[in-house]
Amino acid sequence: MRFLLDTHVLIWALDGSKKLPAKARDLLLDPSHEHYVSTASVWELVIKVAQGKLLLGRDLDELESGIETAGFKLLPVHIRHAIAVASLPNHHRDPFDRLLIAQCRVETLRLLTADTQLSSYEGVFLV
Repeated sequence: MRFLLDTHVLIWALDGSKKLPAKARDLLLDPSHEHYVSTASVWELVIKVAQGKLLLGRDLDELESGIETAGFKLLPVHIRHAIAVASLPNHHRDPFDRLLIAQCRVETLRLLTADTQLSSYEGVFLV
């Protein structure tokens, strides 16, 4: 299976946090799955760190190497992803989450998340 990590799952995975559910940890360690990180999630992290709303367990400069070391693949944001946001039902208003859902639809990925508010969308894998 191919998964796109929601931003909070990414943070928990990179920080080795106990907040990462065991189900998610098992999926992330399973080499039969592919794991992607959207550049939209990186952008969201940078914004929240700059606003003082988030404290990461690493410097922002180490984020890319941490993603690579974890074996996650980067998924850039393309115009087709942005356009796909327009066709989403309005179940959720967060623009970053909506973009992740759109990317999943366009790229045939499952969103790996613990956010139950996203469960109304197809392709969401709750952990």
